[in-house]
Amino acid sequence: MALNKLSEIIIAAAIEVHRNIVPGLLESVYQKCLVYKLESKGFAVATEVNLPI
Repeated sequence: MALNKLSEIIIAAAIEVHRNIVPGLLESVYQKCLVYKLESKGFAVATEVNLPI
């Protein structure tokens, strides 16, 4: 998948979550909602991945 198309899908999913969830919740709630949204679109999602510095 082209990088621009992938970015478009991720940003659209994030905007949809933002519009449908009430403000003021913990970041972890928004994260879980975004993961759910992306997985429902067929993406494999990894969260809180450790990266070597």
